[in-house]
Amino acid sequence: MLVVHVHVRIRPGRTEDFLAATLVNAQASLGEPGVLRFDVIQDLSDPDHVVLVEVYRDDEASAAHKLTPHYATWRDAVADMMAEPRESVRYSVVFPVSSQGWASDSPWQ
Repeated sequence: MLVVHVHVRIRPGRTEDFLAATLVNAQASLGEPGVLRFDVIQDLSDPDHVVLVEVYRDDEASAAHKLTPHYATWRDAVADMMAEPRESVRYSVVFPVSSQGWASDSPWQ
C-alpha cells in the first residue's frame, strides 16, 4: 500500500472554490478500484492549508489515478488557486497492514 499526503497552500480568497473542486475529485477518486481512501483535511490554524490524504493499493493505482479524467479536470481547475506548487510526500504503510483497515466507509464508494 501507498499513502500520499498532498500539501496545498491556497491563494487567499480561493479556499471555497478549491475545496468545491477538490471534493468532486475526492468523491470520484473513491470509485477507482485502487483507491482505498481519499480524505480532504483543512488546517485549523491556517484554512488556506489543505492536505489530501490518499491511500492506494499500490504504486500502479497511484499512477492510474493521475490518468483519470476527474484528476485532469481537478488539476487544471485548481492550478491558479494555489499560492505555490503543491507538495506530495509518499509513505509506506506500517499499520494497519490490511487494506480493509484503510478502506473508506464513505457512501461515495
